[in-house]
Amino acid sequence: MKTISAAQSWADATFGKAKLGDRRRVARLVAMATQASLEPSGKVTEVFRNEAERQGAYDFLESGHVGIAAILTAMTGRAAEECASEDRVLVLVDGSSVTLVDRAGTKDFGGIGDYTHGARGIKVISALAVTESGGMPIGLLSQVYWTRPTTKPRKTKKRRARKVKDKETQRWVESIGAAAAELGRCAAGTRAWFQIDREGDSAPLLLALAATGQDFTVRGHWDRAIDDRLRTLRRKLAYSAFKGNYELVVPSGPKRTARTASMVVRFEKVTLKLIDPDTKESKSLTLTAVLAREMSTVPKGEKRIEWLLLTNVEVENFADALRVVAAYAKRWRIEEFHKTWKSGACRVEETQLRSTEAVLRWATILAAVAVRIERLKFLARTEPTRPATVELEPIEIEALILLKRANKKKNESIPATTPSIADATRWIAELGGYTGKSSGGPPGTIVLARGLERLRYAVQGFKLARGIAPELE
Repeated sequence: MKTISAAQSWADATFGKAKLGDRRRVARLVAMATQASLEPSGKVTEVFRNEAERQGAYDFLESGHVGIAAILTAMTGRAAEECASEDRVLVLVDGSSVTLVDRAGTKDFGGIGDYTHGARGIKVISALAVTESGGMPIGLLSQVYWTRPTTKPRKTKKRRARKVKDKETQRWVESIGAAAAELGRCAAGTRAWFQIDREGDSAPLLLALAATGQDFTVRGHWDRAIDDRLRTLRRKLAYSAFKGNYELVVPSGPKRTARTASMVVRFEKVTLKLIDPDTKESKSLTLTAVLAREMSTVPKGEKRIEWLLLTNVEVENFADALRVVAAYAKRWRIEEFHKTWKSGACRVEETQLRSTEAVLRWATILAAVAVRIERLKFLARTEPTRPATVELEPIEIEALILLKRANKKKNESIPATTPSIADATRWIAELGGYTGKSSGGPPGTIVLARGLERLRYAVQGFKLARGIAPELE
């Protein structure tokens, strides 16, 4: 959101330590990240309007000398460094698919989805660090990419008997391990608290999480066998006493009515009986199961809200259980990141690059930009009274005030003083077409991206009028 110099500082901090074998490649990477943060788009042609810069970007993305792992390591290392100021961070792990255009079937992308419609693209597991206190996005600690076969594999006994390392489960294990390793390398004093949805409820992932020595919470999917006379997890919780209740404001959504739900909490320490899928050995893992379930009247045709959470965090009382629930509730932020990255402001799915390796280089750059955008949204919504100077330079604020005055409502008064970050964000969104309540909620990434582009052009005009040389073409 900042001027070119500020964007360049962010890009240099994020990618300036990349080990690409040549300082000119690093300079090109930083320049590309700078421009992408100023004008995000999945299409290279929309980010780089200057022909020389555009060709330089294509040369970089298609180069066989630029290591994708090196770009990722620079980005994740920077994120881990920023985690160092926190005692503990939530690490949100989630999988997604990047759908890419390949109508002729000539690109080396893999199959995605259920193979029914022939969709092509790339699979990814992301691990996003956010603050425990508020859920503010910090950065990506890992991203693991892979491509599936282009045709659906046949289900055979041999295929079902594959070891974990030959299954997609291994990608989750790699992402978890890489995130823990980054924190150990760059922020050894910071503890991770992994948060994973139902996909994490598998023996290999639960054992892998335990092996990291970090904290974790996984949303339960199965009624697992436990070492107890009641034999199963849910049966154990059914006989457990209520530990407390709380009110949950439920927003409206698909097949869900807006309401205030009365939630009741139970928790029990349990020892899960897991089977190692590779060795077939029985293993025990002692965790606490926290069950938060809606007990108030549910609208007709809707299911009760229920979270069964498995955690290795110590839970001794109701307050501890609520802390586990509150931490898991922040997991949705990684879904917001994926939306911003894939189809929101960054629109990585619109890329027209022709090879998987080129797409991965570009996607990694845009992933860092998407986190930066999510951080801006967070500040505007959770710390609205902070001055706009936390994200905007003085000349940007001046330009924004003048643009707002030119387009203000009849009864609206625009002060000459520095606006709050919330007001500035709303004004920028209005430049991008945001209309307030009729838009369906707070400003999203698409209108912010449009507004930022208009603001950037206004700032360039200010500089030209004042005889200030542009800092970067």
